[in-house]
Amino acid sequence: MSTTSSSNGLLPTSMSGRHDDVEAGGSDRTQDEHHEQLEHDPDDPFDLDNTKNASAQSLRRWRQAALVLNASRRFRYTLDLNKEEHYENRRRMIRAHAQVIRAALLFKLAGEQQIGAVASSSTTTPSASTGNFDIDLEKLVSMTRNQNMSSLQQHGGVKGVAEKLKSNLEQGIQEDEKEVIDRKNAFGSNTYPKKKGKSFYMFLWEAWQDLTLIILIIAAVTSLALGIKTEGLKEGWLDGGSIAFAVLLVIIVTAVSDYRQSLQFQNLNDEKRNIQLEVMRGGRTVKISIYDVVVGDVIPLRIGDQVPADGVLISGHSLAIDESSMTGESKIVNKDQKSPFLMSGCKVADGVGSMLVTGVGINTEWGLLMASISEDTGEETPLQVRLNGLATFIGIVGLTVALVVLVALLVRYFTGTTQDSSGATQFVKGTTSISDIVDDCVKIFTIAVTIVVVAVPEGLPLAVTLTLAYSMRKMMADKALVRRLSACETMGSATTICSDKTGTLTLNQMTVVETYAGGSKMDVADNPSGLHPKLVALISEGVAQNTTGNVFHPKDGGEVEISGSPTEKAILSWAYKLGMKFDTIRSESAIIHAFTFNSEKKRGGVAVLRGDSEVFIHWKGAAEIVLACCTQYMDSNGTLQPIDSQKEFFRLAIDAMAKNSLRCVAIACRTQELNKVPKEQEDLDKWSLPEDELTLLAIVGIKDPCRPGVREAVRICTSAGVKVRMVTGDNLQTAKAIALECGILASDTEAVEPTIIEGKVFRELSEKEREQVAKRITVMGRSSPNDKLLLVQALRKNGDVVAVTGDGTNDAPALHEADIGLSMGISGTEVAKESSDIIILDDNFASVVKVVRWGRSVYANIQKFIQFQLTVNVAALIINVVAAMSSGDVPLKAVQLLWVNLIMDTLGALALATEPPTDHLMHRTPVGRREPLITNSMWRNLLVQSLYQVAVLLVLNFAGLSVLGLKQDSNHAHAVEVKNTMIFNAFVMCQIFNEFNARKPDEMNVFSGVSKNPLFVAIVGVTFVLQILIVTFLGEFAHTVALSWQLWLASIVIGLVSWPLAVVGKLIPVPRTPMSVYFKKPFRKYRASRSA
Repeated sequence: MSTTSSSNGLLPTSMSGRHDDVEAGGSDRTQDEHHEQLEHDPDDPFDLDNTKNASAQSLRRWRQAALVLNASRRFRYTLDLNKEEHYENRRRMIRAHAQVIRAALLFKLAGEQQIGAVASSSTTTPSASTGNFDIDLEKLVSMTRNQNMSSLQQHGGVKGVAEKLKSNLEQGIQEDEKEVIDRKNAFGSNTYPKKKGKSFYMFLWEAWQDLTLIILIIAAVTSLALGIKTEGLKEGWLDGGSIAFAVLLVIIVTAVSDYRQSLQFQNLNDEKRNIQLEVMRGGRTVKISIYDVVVGDVIPLRIGDQVPADGVLISGHSLAIDESSMTGESKIVNKDQKSPFLMSGCKVADGVGSMLVTGVGINTEWGLLMASISEDTGEETPLQVRLNGLATFIGIVGLTVALVVLVALLVRYFTGTTQDSSGATQFVKGTTSISDIVDDCVKIFTIAVTIVVVAVPEGLPLAVTLTLAYSMRKMMADKALVRRLSACETMGSATTICSDKTGTLTLNQMTVVETYAGGSKMDVADNPSGLHPKLVALISEGVAQNTTGNVFHPKDGGEVEISGSPTEKAILSWAYKLGMKFDTIRSESAIIHAFTFNSEKKRGGVAVLRGDSEVFIHWKGAAEIVLACCTQYMDSNGTLQPIDSQKEFFRLAIDAMAKNSLRCVAIACRTQELNKVPKEQEDLDKWSLPEDELTLLAIVGIKDPCRPGVREAVRICTSAGVKVRMVTGDNLQTAKAIALECGILASDTEAVEPTIIEGKVFRELSEKEREQVAKRITVMGRSSPNDKLLLVQALRKNGDVVAVTGDGTNDAPALHEADIGLSMGISGTEVAKESSDIIILDDNFASVVKVVRWGRSVYANIQKFIQFQLTVNVAALIINVVAAMSSGDVPLKAVQLLWVNLIMDTLGALALATEPPTDHLMHRTPVGRREPLITNSMWRNLLVQSLYQVAVLLVLNFAGLSVLGLKQDSNHAHAVEVKNTMIFNAFVMCQIFNEFNARKPDEMNVFSGVSKNPLFVAIVGVTFVLQILIVTFLGEFAHTVALSWQLWLASIVIGLVSWPLAVVGKLIPVPRTPMSVYFKKPFRKYRASRSA
């Protein structure tokens, strides 16, 4: 076991934001003091403030340095450093032997079904029968897996395969439950058998691996054997049996707590894997779970999507797939009719298309891979690493104390100065039998080991996992799905949030409210009466073909259904009201090439072939950018006019709409001579659509209202010391108007450069200039994803802890670079979600603020637990050391210390680590990432309570017989037992009452909000009841005797005094400079002198 003394957890570690308390407001410090605390200590393996992209070497280093008694339990939720290698090996094996592995898995599943281990045969394994379909499952799987083009041609290409699967390439399968079930029966479901999680017995086994508990069991067995031999079975089993039972109780309670945590993580993992996607069924676009995809489904593919199953490309434009997750090669593969096979688990890197599903679940390589690897929930979090450092430091102190106690007790025993409860000397040279000596030495050794159990806070680092598991479960209710544990706590340190506008600050419910077409503003945005039919026809064609959305007319004549992104839906709805015949237009003309919407260029276009002779190119995008490409416009008579004289009019119209918070989109087109269009598909794929000499058809203003409550959420962030920045691709005027509406900008006077800035301007600055300007930016308009990345990098270099929201594929680098990446659950692509740390399920900025609250709550709860646990540590150690050195005996016996350890470690963590967040948390500056874990106010509270407990218990230990009126007791041994029971009872009562103090380390009212945490009340109540049972009914087992009601009252009063004492203690002022600075200085001087 490697151990390195570390000051981490005691040392100041603040990069951003400071606070001297746990729940209340922060305080300012001088620049010099703050600078002294910022220093990173390269020699401290636990000084790791950011684990998001930490190297494997630094992660290994802290693990090797930690003092660990139970490695399997302590490192259960840390990152598997060999995970990547294991994943790669499995991937290679599956690629090479997919057929054999699939056959073995099917055989195993069939065997499980026969013995009843699998409930349903239709949901996981496909049956041999392919039902009413004209293609065999094995041939289908083989064709896709081997990417066999000749086999595809034999089946009649993708159209022939679709016919054999009874699917329609345009409308998909029928939207019928029976149809879906038939397909699942014939070809399997899109699920795979998950590796079974650890059983409860495994958690029992891991809890048993604790070195100290193993030593205690050995000691208990030895004591049991000696006791039975010397005293007989009736009396002799008590000492050893009681210790053994107490150890078993600790193991069971620990295992139950750990098992519950693992179930919570398992549920969260299931949520993460359950991707929602769009499929075509019965001509309608419907949203379903990835698990409900079946063979024959037609699935539209867009940038950022995950390919949900194996399949064949139906049609596509510039479709590029990232197959690195399956092939291991980070090469983007273009998909077309020559290379139409798509593999499940890959990502769409560019373009658009649609696919026909031919393989699902374990009939895909992705399914086999997922079935063969277990989900790794492990991950380092900064708090986890620092708490391991703190636990190591405390553990070394505890080991030293235990050794001192062991030596002191052995010396006193063998020098004949130790007496038993009746006053007789325990060891007399030449008289005491070997059996008695061994028995007494085993008891002494047991006490020393039990001190180690109490002193080494093995549960301290695990308290982070407990509070994170609790927080993650509760955050789901607050519409936040945590993908990375560390993000949950890092969010508490966030000093700035760079937020998107659309859908996050706004509702993403878009409608066209203003239209400029025919050279003037339309009176009614969607009334075509004033427009020439030719103009309406061109607008309709441009909208119908240049879209990723869809218009569905129900057969029963119900209301038309429009699907797509909110912007697409708004424009499609507007064009439909103008008279657009979506299906007719799509059937009369064909897209021959497409340039998918690009967030860099802010526009997208398509080349449309009408009949055999005419090619039109339609563009749609940011109004001022498309307008700059236009040389003419079509007037209300359908005549083309030069745009020069009207360009200023259109610019002013765009500005006016932008100032009214409208998103401005322009629609334009041009003709293209057929002989200038590439004939070959390969040349066509490389063709750049002409974007000059365009004809402006219309400019629309789209209203997207601010979300209710977003202004209040921004105000809360600002008062909590978190600056909100808006980063949007929209026009700067639109961004400014929304920022004013949301409260991100306080007034018009603030709206000057660089407070509001265009992405292009920021991009062109030097790196040093960007770092200076970034501090002042509040709104960035017309920004590209790369501008967002540059802003994040600049802010982080300035020492900010940056949270970033993003929804597009191109946002992935910024989400990955930021301290906390927040993707959007509704509008976000799968690539964005996978690059993020937290998914905001409702896309609402108010949910981001709730995540900040939870992040601060995690840190505060851990600090509460630390204060409570260290108080117990200090008091228990001092009492036993002083008693051992002075009298050769300890008042707190092994079984009693194990019960205290249970209260302190497992039950204490449950009670304090699951405190819900309070509004108080948002009334302070952000938690510094290098903030000391033990603040000055915590030191004060801890010392006040510890000194009180030590003083009271030492008085009871040395003067207890007099104070408690036990000197008159004729039975001296009984009197000593009453005194020791009183010490034990008073000590536990102090912990029960001090648990309330730990809830509010810096507030006078420690009871506020206690009713909102029923778990806390229940644990305190259970602890109190169990203490009564232990003292009253388990006397021989726990080395206690029944106490009179007067002594019970006295014990409760002793515990109760901790409440007013805590109030008085909080009146004691504490210095601003953290105590940890004084701890650190001697270490630094020593290291400096050695290095010199």
